[in-house]
Amino acid sequence: MNHKQITVLIVGGGLAGLTSAIHMAKENIKVILIEKNTYPKHKVCGEYVSNEVLFYLESLGIYPYKYQARKIEKFQFSSLSGNTLDITLPLGGFGISRFALDALMMQRALELGVEVVQATVTAIQFESNLFQVRTNKQQEYIVDYVLGAHGKRSNLDNTLSRKFIKKKSAWLGVKAHYKSDFPDDVVALHNFNGGYCGLSKVETGDVNACYLADYASFKKYKNITQYQETVLYKNKALKTFFENSQMTFEAPIAISQISFDKKEPVYNHIFMVGDSAGLIHPLCGNGMAMAIHSAKIIASLLTAQKTSTYDRLELEQQYTLQWNRAFQKRLRVGRFIQNTLQNKKITRMGVSIVSTSPYLLKTIIKATHGTSLV
Repeated sequence: MNHKQITVLIVGGGLAGLTSAIHMAKENIKVILIEKNTYPKHKVCGEYVSNEVLFYLESLGIYPYKYQARKIEKFQFSSLSGNTLDITLPLGGFGISRFALDALMMQRALELGVEVVQATVTAIQFESNLFQVRTNKQQEYIVDYVLGAHGKRSNLDNTLSRKFIKKKSAWLGVKAHYKSDFPDDVVALHNFNGGYCGLSKVETGDVNACYLADYASFKKYKNITQYQETVLYKNKALKTFFENSQMTFEAPIAISQISFDKKEPVYNHIFMVGDSAGLIHPLCGNGMAMAIHSAKIIASLLTAQKTSTYDRLELEQQYTLQWNRAFQKRLRVGRFIQNTLQNKKITRMGVSIVSTSPYLLKTIIKATHGTSLV
């Protein structure tokens, strides 16, 4: 059987970009990955990964537990007052920092022959069934397919005139690592007025504390410390954690303008993966697994394209179909939760109900997670 020689360029070297690069390189597809940052780098991220992608990662040669990832089997949820509910996670997961996981995956990509370029993509043009991609270093690439794996929002989204980028977002993310007496096997989600904070251990034994906050309420305070002590500490579980922990970062890192608006899986013939295609509300705790899963979908399709008779339009339709089948329901639930959180009265009532109902909490978790990828 004849194999078509195809070249794929990936914009962005986060989880989605690295996963798709590794998958395709294993199948002898020529892959160019362009990433503007150096590795390793801390990122605002919950750093809890659902076990739905564990077997798939291992099939790519990525073994989180060899690098001291923490096995997580329990979930703790608290209301605004700090009253907690503990359950066993239906599928479980593991805790590993993006600092470690991105570096591990980049090493694997290089081993497999992925061409990695440190640059910023400034323009993407599609003409005569090929892409022309240019960078800020005057590099130019002519390739068959482009994957957009550039994250939550990027200047590239402005260049492409994507609809969501024109809207201001109400959310801010903050993250730091802490030394703390916290269980290895628990991921916790603690609510506060205007947001919520996730806690879970990573491979170093530190606790990753990452929270999402309503920017309108956050900007009333002078700095992160004042905001935490005034707002987060009203949840007694968070007050106890922060008062009995020592931050190991020099300072917290933050990201603003986090958008949960609907995005397109394919835009201008570019296959969007990970957060570039759609961002689930962090309350659902499944963004990292979704990024990896979406990368598997497109990498599998492009691998099959070497011998298939799909034209480009059929391939785009197939990716959109499979992406929607995998994630549309989860994102709909996530957007509903996001909209609910912006109504303080409803939030207080809903969180109070969830914090007393193990069945309801497990139902929400199942609605925002998939089954194990083989």
